[in-house]
Amino acid sequence: MSSLSRELVFLILQFLDEEKFKETVHKLEQESGFYFNMKYFEDQVQAGEWEEVERYLSGFTKVEDNRYSMKIFFEIRKQKYLEALDRQDRAKAVEILVRDLKVFASFNEDLFKEITQLLTLDNFRQNEQLSKYGDTKSARNIMLIELKKLIEANPLFRDKLAFPAFKASRLRTLINQSLNWQHQLCKNPRPNPDIKTLFTDHTCASSNGTRAPPPANTPLTGPIPKPGVFPPLGGHGPFQPVVSPSPSAIAGWMSSANLSIPHAAVAAASPGLVQAPSPAAFLKHPRAPPGGPGMDYQTADSEHLMKRFRSGQPDEVSFSGSSHPSNTYSPDDLPKTVVRNLNQGSNVMSMDFHPQQQTVLLVGTNVGDISIWEVGSRERLALKTFKVWDISACSMPFQTTLVKDATISVNRCVWGPDGSILGVAFSKHIVQIYTYNPAGELRQHLEIDSHIGGVNDIAFAHPNKQLCIVTCGDDKTIKVWDAVAGRRQYMFEGHEAPVYSVCPHYKENIQFIFSTAIDGKIKAWLYDSLGSRVDYDAPGLWCTTMAYSADGTRLFSCGTSKDGESHLVEWNESEGAIKRTYSGFRKRSLGVVQFDTTRNRFLAAGDEFQIKFWDMDNTNMLTFTDGDSGLPASPRLRFNKEGSLLAVTTSDNGIKILANGDGQRMLRMLETRVFDGARGLSEAVNVKVFSTFLRTTLQMFHVFSLKPSHATSFAASKSWFIRVADVKPRILDTSDKVKSWKFPDIADSSQIKTLKLPDPMTASKVVRLLYTNSGLAVLALATNAVHKLWKWPRNERNPSGKSSASSVPQLWQPTNGAVMSNDTNDVKTSEDSVSCIALSKNDSYVMSGSGGKVSLFNMMTFKVMTTFMPPPPAATYLAFHPQDNNIIAIGMEDSTIQIYNVRVDEVKTKLKGHQKRISGLAFSQGLNILVSSGADAQASLPRPVTMQLCVWSMDGWEKKKSRPIQAPPGYSSPLVGETRVQFHNNQSHLLVVHESQIAIYDAQLECSRSWYPRDTLSAGISSAIYSCDGMMIITGFCDGAVGLFDAESLNLRCRIAPTAYLSSVSSNNVAFPVVIAAHPSDPNQFALGMNDGAVHVIEPSDAETKWGGSTPQDNGTLPSIPSSSALNSQPSETPSSFHRLFEMKKSEVGTLYGLGKVGKEILEMDV
Repeated sequence: MSSLSRELVFLILQFLDEEKFKETVHKLEQESGFYFNMKYFEDQVQAGEWEEVERYLSGFTKVEDNRYSMKIFFEIRKQKYLEALDRQDRAKAVEILVRDLKVFASFNEDLFKEITQLLTLDNFRQNEQLSKYGDTKSARNIMLIELKKLIEANPLFRDKLAFPAFKASRLRTLINQSLNWQHQLCKNPRPNPDIKTLFTDHTCASSNGTRAPPPANTPLTGPIPKPGVFPPLGGHGPFQPVVSPSPSAIAGWMSSANLSIPHAAVAAASPGLVQAPSPAAFLKHPRAPPGGPGMDYQTADSEHLMKRFRSGQPDEVSFSGSSHPSNTYSPDDLPKTVVRNLNQGSNVMSMDFHPQQQTVLLVGTNVGDISIWEVGSRERLALKTFKVWDISACSMPFQTTLVKDATISVNRCVWGPDGSILGVAFSKHIVQIYTYNPAGELRQHLEIDSHIGGVNDIAFAHPNKQLCIVTCGDDKTIKVWDAVAGRRQYMFEGHEAPVYSVCPHYKENIQFIFSTAIDGKIKAWLYDSLGSRVDYDAPGLWCTTMAYSADGTRLFSCGTSKDGESHLVEWNESEGAIKRTYSGFRKRSLGVVQFDTTRNRFLAAGDEFQIKFWDMDNTNMLTFTDGDSGLPASPRLRFNKEGSLLAVTTSDNGIKILANGDGQRMLRMLETRVFDGARGLSEAVNVKVFSTFLRTTLQMFHVFSLKPSHATSFAASKSWFIRVADVKPRILDTSDKVKSWKFPDIADSSQIKTLKLPDPMTASKVVRLLYTNSGLAVLALATNAVHKLWKWPRNERNPSGKSSASSVPQLWQPTNGAVMSNDTNDVKTSEDSVSCIALSKNDSYVMSGSGGKVSLFNMMTFKVMTTFMPPPPAATYLAFHPQDNNIIAIGMEDSTIQIYNVRVDEVKTKLKGHQKRISGLAFSQGLNILVSSGADAQASLPRPVTMQLCVWSMDGWEKKKSRPIQAPPGYSSPLVGETRVQFHNNQSHLLVVHESQIAIYDAQLECSRSWYPRDTLSAGISSAIYSCDGMMIITGFCDGAVGLFDAESLNLRCRIAPTAYLSSVSSNNVAFPVVIAAHPSDPNQFALGMNDGAVHVIEPSDAETKWGGSTPQDNGTLPSIPSSSALNSQPSETPSSFHRLFEMKKSEVGTLYGLGKVGKEILEMDV
C-alpha cells in the first residue's frame, strides 16, 4: 500500500475516534495492521476478553511468525487455561488445552505435557513453578508487563505502537480545502454555497435555479457488487462462484443433454446473472474486504506483503463485467526457475498447495505416506505413514484385501477450501480426513470405507451451505459425505466403468459435480436422485480430468488415450462441445498427462519430460521448461494459489519447486523473517553431473588407467549412462565445463562444528544411539544398561530448540531423579550381552533390552510401563511394524524372529532361517517384506555357513528368499561378525553393513554396488546409516575416522579424521564410533556413540553448509582427482562380467566404442 493510502487510514481512524465509533476504530486498526492500540489491548486483557485479545492481535501477527509472537500467544492462552483451572471449570480447561495450547506441543512437547499434568492436580499451585500465582487480577497485571516487553521487542510491531502526530479533525480540514478548490472552479461561484453532498463534485446552481447534473462517467464498468458478496478468487478450490458468467451457462449444457428432466432451479435464474451467496454462507467463510480500485499496491511495504503471502488473498479485485479478463500477464510471469529441490523418498502421486499459506505443500506417495512441506525452508512439517485407524470399523472386503496385499498408495490428496482440513484418497477402499493447524500438526478426523476397490479422486464441495466430501472409485460410483460426521448423503450411479475423477462446482444457484470414467464418459450430477444430466465423450476416451479456471468461468479437461494420445481442450458449456483444442503434445505420451490452471490465463501440462505452458486464448504452446532436467516422462504438477510457485515431480522420487519473480521474492522474504537471530537455512543444491557415453568412458579410463584390478569399477560406470526408460538424459553441449567433486580430508576441528555432549555420569560404551523423531533430543543406551537423554533448551542462539552442535544440551532427568535402566542377564557380562532399542513415533515411549527382559519406558517419567520376553533367549533386535505399532518384530539370540503383539502379550509366529543371533531387521512397506540379517558365519563348522539376508513376506510371514553376502577381495570367506540392514527412503534399496563392506541391494536383493575399506579408510567398518534425506551414507570406522559417501554411487564425499572431533587421540587406546545416528530432518547432522562412552554431535562448518563441495575445473579438461582423496584407490564395486574388456588393448577399446582418433590418443596417454 502506498504511503498516501496508509496515511489515509490514519486520517479515517482519527475521524472515527472523534465521532465515537469506538468498535469500528479498533476493527480498522486490526484489519489494516498499521497501528497497534496498546491501551485498548491492555483494557481487553484486564477484562479477560480473550477472544477479542487474540482477534485484535491476529491483525498484526500470527503464532508462527517468530519467537516473540509465539511467546505472546502462549502467555495469553496459558493465562486463560490457568483461570479456567482456578474456577474449577475443567471442561473449559480441557477445551483450551486441546484447541489453543496443543499448537505449541510441536515446539516444546515437554512443556505441553507439563501443562497437561496440571489437570491432575486439585490446585495447580501445587506445581512448584506456579506456587506464587496470586489472584486473577494480579496475574493478569503481571502478564501484561511481560506482554508489553514482548510486543515492543517484536519486529512485526516496529513503527506500529505510536499514532502519527497531526492536527485534530485533519480529514475534515482536507475535505473543506477540496470543496473550496471546487467552488473556485465554478463558472458562477455563489457566496455561502450550500454543500449537500460529498458523493459528487461541488458546483454552484445554474442561473435558472436548478442544480447542475452530476458527472455522467463512472469509474467502474458494470454494477458494483454489494458488500459481503465479493467472489473468492481461489486457485484450486473446487466450487468457486463466478463474477460474471457468460449468458449461456452450465444450465444450457445440462438441459440440452437431457430435455426430459425438468430443472426448476435452472429456469428460475436469469442467464448471466449472479445469485449472491447467502449471508449465512458469507459469515461462515468470512473474507478480508478487497481494496478499492483507487488503492495503489505497487509500493507495498514488507509487512503488508507478509500479510498477503500469509493469507493467500489478493489485495485487488477486478469487477469487470467481462467473463474473460484482458491479458495482463506475460510468459515471464510463469514459474520456470528451479528454486528448491525436495527429496520425498518415494514416488509422488499427488500434490496440492495450501489455499492460504502459499508455500505449504501437501504430498501423497505410492507407499501411502502423506507429507506437508514448507517449501521456503525445505522443512517437512508433518509426515504420516499409512495406517488404518480402526480396522474393526472397516468392511470385510477391505480387511480381506489388506490381508492379501498390504501395499497401498495415495491416489489423490487435496486441501479443504480454507486449509483447515485435508482429504486423502487411497488405492484401496478408504479415504482419511485430517484437520490441520498452522503449526503443521495433523489430527485424525474421519476415516471412511468409501468404495469397493480404489478411491480414485476426492474433492470438497459446499452443497446446501454444508461442507461435504466428494469421492469416486473403481466401483463406478460417486459418493458425497458429510465432512463433520462422515455420513453418506448421496450416491450417484450410472457410469459403466471405474470413475477416474470428479470436479464439483457451482454456477448461479446450481450446485453440480462433473465426473469422468476410464471409458471416456463425462457425466454431470445435481445433488438429487434423478440421475446424470450430461453424457458426453471426452477426447481420448480414457483417463481424463476436468478443472475450472480460478474465477470459475472457463472449463478445461485433459486426458490421455490408451494409445498415448493426449488432449487438452476448453469446453463450450452452453453446448457441451469442445471450444478449442490445444496443440503441442508428442504423438504418444508416456503415461497419463496431468495438467493445472493458474491466474485465469495459463494452462500447464507435464509431457515429454517437460512442463508445457499455454495461453488459454491461444491453442499453440506458449513455452516450456525441462526444470533443469531429471523430470519423468509425464511429471505431475501443481500451482500455488497465486501462480508464483509450481511444484513438479522428479524421476528420483523428489519434487522441484519452480518460481517466477514474485515467487523468488516471496521465498527470500520468508527466509529472512523466520526467526530473528537464527542461522539462515542454506540452499540445498543437489548437484548431479550428467555426461555422454564418450565423456564417461574417457573419464573412467583416465582415472583408473585401465588396470585389470579395477575392472569392476569400469562396470560401475555403466550405471552412469544407462537411464530409466522415462527419464530424459541431459546432453551436455561441447561448451559445458566438466565438473568434479572435491573430496576434502577434514583433520582439524576448525573445519567442522562438533560438540561432545555433557555427561557427569559414569562412562560406559555406547551401543545404541537415536535421535528422537522430533529432532529435539538424543537418546543413548550403554553397555551398563543405562539410558541417557540429552535435550536442547530454547535460547537466543537456538530459538527452535532443535539439536545443534552450536548449542549445549542438558542431560535430562525427571524431577524425581529416576534413571531408565534395563533388566540385565546375571549369567552374561554387560559386554557379552547384546542391546536393542526402538522408539515410538510420537517419542512418548522407548522399548529396549540389554540381555534381560525387554522394557517399555515412559519417556516423560522414565518409569517402566511393562516388561516382556524374559531370557533365554534374549532379544537382540527390535523393529516396529510399519502399519501397526502394536506389532513388533523381535530378533532373538537363538536365531529366531518373533512377531509379537504388545497389546495382547502374544507371540503370533516364529520365523526360522538363520543359524546365529539376529543382528538386523528392516521393514519395507512398499515391497511388503521384512529383511533380516544375522551373525551367521561359522568357519569352524564342517560345512561353513554363509552369511545371509533372509526375506519374509509380511502377509503370511513365510520365507520368500535368502541371499548370501559376498566377501570382498582380501577377506576370508565366509564372513564373520554382525550385519546390519536399513531400507532407503524409497523402500526399495537396502543398505547392508558389515565390518568388511557397505553394499546396496535392489528390490530383488541383488547387490548393485559395494565399497570395502582400504588405503586412507582401511580400518574395519563399525557402523553406517543413511542420512535422513537418503542422499548420503554416514560410515564409522574402527580407527575413529568417519566417511560420508554418496548413497547412489558410493563415491566418497569427504573423510573426517578422528583428530577433527576428538580432543586427544591415543595410539594405545583408540576411540571410535560404535554406532551412528542420523538427524531426522537435517541431512548434514549426525551423532556418534563412542566406545569410550562419549557422544559427539557433528555438523558442517558455517562456511560449508553441507558435506562435500564441488569445484569446477575451469579449463574444461577432464576432471582430475586430488591424490589425497580416498576415491583414487577406493572405487565402488559393481559385480559384472567386464573383466574381459580390460584385457584388451587401449586402442582396441577405443575402436570398440567408436571413440575415434582423438579418443584413442587420449586413452593411450598416461595418467
